[in-house]
Amino acid sequence: MRLYEERLGVPRAAFGLAALMSVMAAVVLLPFGTVAAVTAMAVVAALTALGLHVYGAVAIVVTDRHLTAGPLRFPLTSLGMVEVLDAEEAFLWRTRRADVRAKMLLRSHVPTAVRIELDDPDSPAPYLYLSTRRPTTLLAVLSFARR
Repeated sequence: MRLYEERLGVPRAAFGLAALMSVMAAVVLLPFGTVAAVTAMAVVAALTALGLHVYGAVAIVVTDRHLTAGPLRFPLTSLGMVEVLDAEEAFLWRTRRADVRAKMLLRSHVPTAVRIELDDPDSPAPYLYLSTRRPTTLLAVLSFARR
């Protein structure tokens, strides 16, 4: 049973930038003809939109047994203390305070995050860093699910 699910999609403004990139590709290829320009515009728009969709398709899912964050999956029993990070603290933990062994799910367009200590003897990672738009909700769900 899913207790929490959050998809970390890109902001809609990013798709506007994809449209701008496709128009720029069309303008560059306009000297080669309108067919080349329209084809370039369609191809660049499709590839950019696909790339943004794939990048934003990553999700954080908490079930009654596991925490799944993109390709990372941890049993709830291996999770330790959860710390909610505001924008400034999140920036520090993904830059200066970051540990190279940590497991991270970073999204630059999401300013807040949570840091979860890992109590797994098989994993060398000291903590898990997850970008999330709703860190307090994720903290509450994890606290509820581990009881």
